[in-house]
Amino acid sequence: MLRFLIIPVFLLWSCNPKAQNEQPKQEILKVDFSLPSKLKEVSGIALSPDKKTAWVIEDQGNKNIIYGIDQQGKLIAEALVENADNTDWEDITADPQGNMYIGDFGNNDNNRQDLSIVKVDLKDTTQKTTKVIQTTKFHYEGQTEFPPKKSNWLYNCEAFVEMDGNFYLFTKNRSKGFDGTFLVFQVPNKEGDFEAKLIGKLKLSGKYSDAAITSAAINSTKEKIVLLTHKNIHVLSGFTPNDFNGAKIQKVSLQHNSQKEALVFLDDKTLLIADEADKKTGGNVYKFSF
Repeated sequence: MLRFLIIPVFLLWSCNPKAQNEQPKQEILKVDFSLPSKLKEVSGIALSPDKKTAWVIEDQGNKNIIYGIDQQGKLIAEALVENADNTDWEDITADPQGNMYIGDFGNNDNNRQDLSIVKVDLKDTTQKTTKVIQTTKFHYEGQTEFPPKKSNWLYNCEAFVEMDGNFYLFTKNRSKGFDGTFLVFQVPNKEGDFEAKLIGKLKLSGKYSDAAITSAAINSTKEKIVLLTHKNIHVLSGFTPNDFNGAKIQKVSLQHNSQKEALVFLDDKTLLIADEADKKTGGNVYKFSF
């Protein structure tokens, strides 16, 4: 008798298309706080070890200052980097020990030969100044022309992470005939001048706003790296420290289109994302769970 009661219920459920196809709703992008009005071109974001301060930078044409922002979006620190110029600061990242690194590797025209990553002596929000204590200069393996033909403009970079004593750079494709291709380079986290080793050539799906990479972040277990674009995040997994060619890529729509330029993990399931301000939109830090 029990069997005859169960079967009709199961058949009723299986005939209900909504029950079969219903998927958990993806959380949409939520504004966590607005950035201070003076910061209109934020290009990178990193967190202090206690996660109470967001350190942000701006890109080309702005000051060589690292700004500290509290959890409500209030500007609480401005640390001038005394011995560095902001040629084109495009990302900032921290290692597990809390050391901060700035990527001065913006290269829109693919013609720079002075690319670098600088480590700064930044400890807390009381500092008015900070200094570069390590400079990692580099050039890209495979680039022999400055600039190359526009069909091969693969050497701009706005995204990097630090992992186990190396930097990993993810280039922003600016080629004529954009197809989502990007390169992954490895550079030692050391003082010196290095050739950045090419360890991956991958492709993101979609048009420029879907697939042009503007920032990167790595989770605490070092098994996932998230790449940011204007409209999406792309989650890399299955990579090895010296080879990204076999990495799996999961595209996640943010259901939101703006000039997003900065990304950091708040925890392993939550991201903070910042976008640049224009006349009508942007200038916010968003929280996104995935």
